[in-house]
Amino acid sequence: MLDTLFFLLERLFLLAHINISLPRLVQVEREHAACTRRDDVSCSRFSRGDLLEVPRTLFTHFGIYMGDGRVAHLIPDALPLVTADPRRVQRMVTNTRLLLGVLSKRASVRLDTVEDFAYGARILLNRVDAQCAPLRGEESALRAEQLLGPVSYSLLWNNCEHFVMHCRYGHARSLQTEQFCAWLKSVVRDSRTLLVSVLAGILGLVFFETSYSTLVPALLFPFTLWMAS
Repeated sequence: MLDTLFFLLERLFLLAHINISLPRLVQVEREHAACTRRDDVSCSRFSRGDLLEVPRTLFTHFGIYMGDGRVAHLIPDALPLVTADPRRVQRMVTNTRLLLGVLSKRASVRLDTVEDFAYGARILLNRVDAQCAPLRGEESALRAEQLLGPVSYSLLWNNCEHFVMHCRYGHARSLQTEQFCAWLKSVVRDSRTLLVSVLAGILGLVFFETSYSTLVPALLFPFTLWMAS
């Protein structure tokens, strides 16, 4: 039953993204091959305990370099919830597993190769060191090793950036989360957001008739935005 669910979700995910992702997929495959060859040589520039960053489309993924071409990173993954088979769990996390991990709020701190961690993207090294004082590389790596295995996950409050910040700098925080919350605060405080919510409430009352189920959201949501602004 579980395998069937994974299969159906993967097909839906592919159908939803096939039109916009196919050219990108070809590009990623080419970049991945080039990155594999490049990283085979450039792994020597990484030291145990380094913080590695990989830019994605909407976010940045983080990991701690553990030596010998391996990276410890926190990634959403629902598979450990239903199986303890190490051969299945250790396989590279697919988009379906990642999506289900986000929805179920489960993740794993796992060791992967530099190539699998980067997935064809460019690796950035220790860029947060300019803002935070790092711990010793060995101490960072030992902290990462202690956290290997299944963990709880939150997109905003316990993600891959919280993991690496704890390991390398001694305090869990996410600059991406802070930036998102600052943006959300600016949206809430924007008077145009309040105006749109009022108009949406009026249209809802007009088209869906006045009832308790439509009146409460129409009044409560604009009022909440007004009080929060």
